[in-house]
Amino acid sequence: MALRRWLIGQPLATTQAAQERLSKVVALAVLSSDALSSVAYATEEILLVLAVAATASAGSFHYLLPISLAIVGLLWVVALSYRQTIYAYPSGGGAYIVAKENLGTTPALTAGAALLVDYTLTVAVSVASGIAAVTSALQGTSLAWLAHYPVTLCLAAIVFITVVNLRGLREAGAVFAVPVYIFLVSFLAMIVWGLARYYLFGATAAPGEGTPKLAEGYSPRSSLWFLLLAAFSGGCTAMTGVEAISNGVPAFRKAESRNAAITLLCMAGLLTVLFLGTSTLAYLYNVQPRQEETAISQFARTIFPGSMTWAYYLVQAATAAILILAANTSYADFPRLGSLMAKDGFLPRQFAYLGDRLVYNNGIIVLAVMASVLVWAFEGDVSRLIPLYAIGVFLSFTLSQAGMVRHWWKLGRTAHPWSLAINALGATVTAVVLCVFVLTKFVHGAWVVVVVLPVLVLLFYTIGRHYRRVEEQLTRRAIQPVGPCPRNTIIIPVPRVHRGMRQALAYARCLSGEVRAIYIEVDPDQTDQVQKDWAALATGTTLEVAPSPYRAYVSLLLAYIKRIKAEQKEGVVTVLLAEYVPATWWGEALHNSWIFRLKVALLYQPGIVVTSVPFMLHD
Repeated sequence: MALRRWLIGQPLATTQAAQERLSKVVALAVLSSDALSSVAYATEEILLVLAVAATASAGSFHYLLPISLAIVGLLWVVALSYRQTIYAYPSGGGAYIVAKENLGTTPALTAGAALLVDYTLTVAVSVASGIAAVTSALQGTSLAWLAHYPVTLCLAAIVFITVVNLRGLREAGAVFAVPVYIFLVSFLAMIVWGLARYYLFGATAAPGEGTPKLAEGYSPRSSLWFLLLAAFSGGCTAMTGVEAISNGVPAFRKAESRNAAITLLCMAGLLTVLFLGTSTLAYLYNVQPRQEETAISQFARTIFPGSMTWAYYLVQAATAAILILAANTSYADFPRLGSLMAKDGFLPRQFAYLGDRLVYNNGIIVLAVMASVLVWAFEGDVSRLIPLYAIGVFLSFTLSQAGMVRHWWKLGRTAHPWSLAINALGATVTAVVLCVFVLTKFVHGAWVVVVVLPVLVLLFYTIGRHYRRVEEQLTRRAIQPVGPCPRNTIIIPVPRVHRGMRQALAYARCLSGEVRAIYIEVDPDQTDQVQKDWAALATGTTLEVAPSPYRAYVSLLLAYIKRIKAEQKEGVVTVLLAEYVPATWWGEALHNSWIFRLKVALLYQPGIVVTSVPFMLHD
């Protein structure tokens, strides 16, 4: 308990929830870090596919800037669409809530599944990208050996982020806001200085060194248009995280919708500058993907040579920090979405409960575990994780915008024509991009998401059906007054006679005048002593002895209890267990194993109540 309090902090009262809300400055760091960090790998994803095309057509890298501009246009369509969502649904929930209220249960669960998968992948991709940035910066240093342990480093980063988020939303924001703004300042400065060096001082690209890196699974013999579409879909990872602000509106301070809308537009503006700036520098400095080093690391080395090497390391450190901390966006939104779905009965109820630091602990822990499994399964390789990434994002984009179209249509299409038009455009464009993603990335790993999403939706329906059946059985009849119990037979299993047994017998006599004691005889040599001890302890209560030549203690005890219950037509049978409780946490493993097995066996027996009478042992 002391370790838990040291790691997570003291509990917060429910009345302190308002104090845990975020200002626009902190919210930009917490909820936009995913989107802003994507500039660290989105341009490189375009370059990886263009490098394949370049083996057949030397001028393929000239398509980098047109593709980047197309992605920025798409970004603003989606951002303006989500601005509409923020004002229409100030309670948050994003695509799940919008789809549920306008499109129905199945689209809502599909959107929920897509978002949950996306948030999990965000953690895995962000952390893996951050560790890649760290190991790139360490090339040629005494710490270069760390590059051989990407999975270990990723898992350590996930544990760190998980612990910080378990401490509460405001505290996580305070920890993570500073690195995000350092990244923004350093990255913007790098873009400005890189453009100045190229246009004012005539800087040129340094000769590329290292092993060329190509996008896996693509052939130079493929159609150029197909490769350009693949490059476009890879670059669309720059848009991951755009929906996070609309999902997290309740996390903002009062006027929530206005503050969230302002933060969303600021995020879109910054993302535009960062992404276009990164793509422009990669184009001007002739950066080509390398196995040993990220694209950003390559042109940052060229922009900050000699005495300015410190600036290179600052950019790399800031990039690594925001990539790792971008996972924090998922830690803010995954648990909140999980709580909404749990309240609707489509996820286990445990997801709906706030922890003692006013965050959804169970959602945070489940997210950390699933992301860790992904990192381990894909060996912390960003290029293998990326194809899985954006399908869920664009599916949720499409469902959210389609739901908003339905929302404005129900309100009257002539009353909100511009709102309807913006969301209709957003739904159409994101649906087209989703199709492009499935077409170009399916065989490269996206099929996993295509298979997983229907399975998750089926799982949600199964959970929902279970909760409905339970509720129906619990409330099927009107509540009626409880009458007296016609009969309560107490059964006390006696493995041996000890001080705890005296306490249990006294309690049994308080409950009923009909008390039975049963001793399962495994070792006949001990039976006489047990009977003598019982006679001294329990005057008036007979100890029954049941021989067990095959030492089947629990099964014979269970058969005896069932027989008594069958003989008793009315009332209940109470099995009273004299249980001694060790003083140490590890001592429990050394005692009472038969009691646990008996409890499990009796759990499914109707009309039988199990009660433990604990006897506390001292250290």
